[in-house]
Amino acid sequence: MHILVSNDDGILAPGLLALARAMTRFGKVSVIAPEENQSANGHRKTLTKPLRANAVKLDERLTAYSTDGAPADCVALALLGFVEPVDLVVSGINRGPNLGQDVTYSGTIAAAFEAAIFGKPAAAFSLNARAFDGVDYEPAALIAQKIVEKLLANPLPPLTILSVNIPALPTADIKGYQVARMGSRIYYDQLVTRIDPSGRPYHWIAGAEPGGKLDEIGTDIKAVADGYVAVTPIQLDMTSYALLSMLQDWDLK
Repeated sequence: MHILVSNDDGILAPGLLALARAMTRFGKVSVIAPEENQSANGHRKTLTKPLRANAVKLDERLTAYSTDGAPADCVALALLGFVEPVDLVVSGINRGPNLGQDVTYSGTIAAAFEAAIFGKPAAAFSLNARAFDGVDYEPAALIAQKIVEKLLANPLPPLTILSVNIPALPTADIKGYQVARMGSRIYYDQLVTRIDPSGRPYHWIAGAEPGGKLDEIGTDIKAVADGYVAVTPIQLDMTSYALLSMLQDWDLK
């Protein structure tokens, strides 16, 4: 197999290297990732300027490139022929979780969605740890191996991906796996306004780390908080089928 690995934390992120090394178990691995951090850039795609790709030395076993584009650009480059044909796309391991509504912001999820649009099986992996240093990604990489093994044996429906959120715990302390729906995030964003050296105001979106509703049983947020790996299938068809009949009753003309 030929497996593409990407992320949104950037080409030098330790989670990317851990995931890429774990995927060598299944075949040849190519890495294409943003040259800079693209967290919370969502499913952005570059159409109005050229993209550049530069070879990067990450590991003797890996073919790796950095790009000046977004995560979705990285996947599109690969699947449009920049590298040899790809069989599977994995994204991550993200620094920080992608729970609940986080998936609408996440470039890690967007990379997997881009693969699904191209008809490729895809999974995104996120670790519930936000520190830049001192984080052990190896337990999460082993979990990614197990999920990918199952994914290859049990193909997903079209336009569907797996979002896997992993507690930042040693392997022995992880309680197991839960198939979970998306939970409800609670955000604590604040607008911080400051003055630059030239006297002009600028604004920074800041705030405490997001929380979530822990009283909702069966969600990804609850599963990770309880020490379980949350495995969530996400589909690109975001139609609210429950509202279709109600909207038809509006008798729009």
